[in-house]
Amino acid sequence: MERILIIQTAFLGDAILTLPMLQKLREQKNERSIDVICIPSTYEVFEHSPSVDNTIVLYKRGEHKSLFGLYKFAKQLKKNNYSKIISPHRSFRSSLLTALLKVKDTVGFDNASLKFIYRKTIHYKIKDHEVQRNLKLIEAETEGENWKILPRIKIKEEQKNSIDSALSELSIKKFIAIAPGSVWQTKQYPRELFIEVIKLLRGKGDNIVLIGGKDDEELCGSITSGFNSGVFSFAGKLSIVESIELLKRADGLICNDSAPTHMAMCADIPVLTIYCSTVPEFGFYPYNTKSDWLSYSELDCKPCGIHGYDKCPIGTFECAHKIVPQKVISAIEELIN
Repeated sequence: MERILIIQTAFLGDAILTLPMLQKLREQKNERSIDVICIPSTYEVFEHSPSVDNTIVLYKRGEHKSLFGLYKFAKQLKKNNYSKIISPHRSFRSSLLTALLKVKDTVGFDNASLKFIYRKTIHYKIKDHEVQRNLKLIEAETEGENWKILPRIKIKEEQKNSIDSALSELSIKKFIAIAPGSVWQTKQYPRELFIEVIKLLRGKGDNIVLIGGKDDEELCGSITSGFNSGVFSFAGKLSIVESIELLKRADGLICNDSAPTHMAMCADIPVLTIYCSTVPEFGFYPYNTKSDWLSYSELDCKPCGIHGYDKCPIGTFECAHKIVPQKVISAIEELIN
């Protein structure tokens, strides 16, 4: 049986956007084994993908950090006798690992570090969506709407039931989800503006559920503390797949240009993504039927970077403050009504 290795050691959002490629790869030929190398924080995503046979963790901040550690990791992987390596991740470490495995059939992007080690390189078209770019690595159809494949995650029944129980205990039936956090501060819609958005939604009778990881607990807690009722935080309480399952029960999601956008794709619910310092043209926008984004682009300084910064480089953060809460309300209401 053909055995393929996918190297994707990027963060959560990128991991989710790799799933459509894996699904298509499985569809192209079911009689093959597909393994994925990922980092600890995204293990859950690939472990719950119906298209992945084996998920292998690369501890790039631990035992595999050094060159010797990576060499030992590659030596162990060689026993799997991979016939092909596909690397959506473009880092030096991913390329070096590919080289160490000495597999003849290798595919990567033409802007990857050490791109010369790949037998075949695919042009990384910046204006394409990330899903389109990944699909081109396996020569799948990307014209028209064909690339809009929703990422799939499988979840156990007991996990579904636990989500239902948690919502029932809080008497939450209908709600709008909000994910206010982001790794990068300049990609994060300001806390005070999110609070204004929630006040407007509460005024219309909507319940609000905040989601996020452990790092978002403090932010979400500070938001919920300002409301007597109708605003709940699940930040830090759910796993990734449990958060996706929670989103399936939401009327819609409001979030930053961050991983929850792509989690909403898994849930296939309306999502409104707010772009502060970044832009949709980077290729990480929501693409299911009832989704949209807000971005104030009439600024010479925007975008200031593809990822974002800890603070606005020029100290104004106009890209966020120009997106007023009422615009957010109008946009989400159009999506969910």
